[in-house]
Amino acid sequence: GKKTFVQGHYVYYHYMQDKFDDKGWGCAYRSMQTIISWFVEQRYANVDIPTHLAIQKTLVDLKDKPKEFLGSREWIGSFEISLCLDQLLGITSRILNISSIDDIVERGPEIEEHFNTNGTPIMIGGGAFAYTIAGIDFNLDTGDIKLFILDPHYTGSDNLKNILEKGWCGWKGLDFFQKNVFYNLCMPQRPTLI
Repeated sequence: GKKTFVQGHYVYYHYMQDKFDDKGWGCAYRSMQTIISWFVEQRYANVDIPTHLAIQKTLVDLKDKPKEFLGSREWIGSFEISLCLDQLLGITSRILNISSIDDIVERGPEIEEHFNTNGTPIMIGGGAFAYTIAGIDFNLDTGDIKLFILDPHYTGSDNLKNILEKGWCGWKGLDFFQKNVFYNLCMPQRPTLI
């Protein structure tokens, strides 16, 4: 197939970074931190990467979540990430809904086009899991598709060799994903500079 990737640099965020234990609930927060790092690295934004608490505070301030959400271990999803990106960076996102992971094949051209035009990392959430998509390997003729996944569920040290060898960042087929759940993709749009 044809491989298409995120354009530019980003930081891979995952569980247990910054001495913060978010194992079991913080995967979408970590995906959002990776996405925000892309906007910072490309100099579209000059902000600190928000902590989990800062993300929660943003959602409470927007009245998307009740005050009790602050300091909780509650999950967030693609929609909440899009709200935060808009509030914190002024970035709009496109939300792509797919009824099951197998349907992503039909959306392959759209994901490919996203990387060609916007070039931003994509957060994918479904069931109890969230991941960051940094690339797609797609064959339009056969429908074969693989996604380059940055897995926020990794809990080890930031040893790139170990991360790559153990497959925490790498190509994943559709069998990697949970079946029988719907997925939402948060596809941040690159700002148009005048």
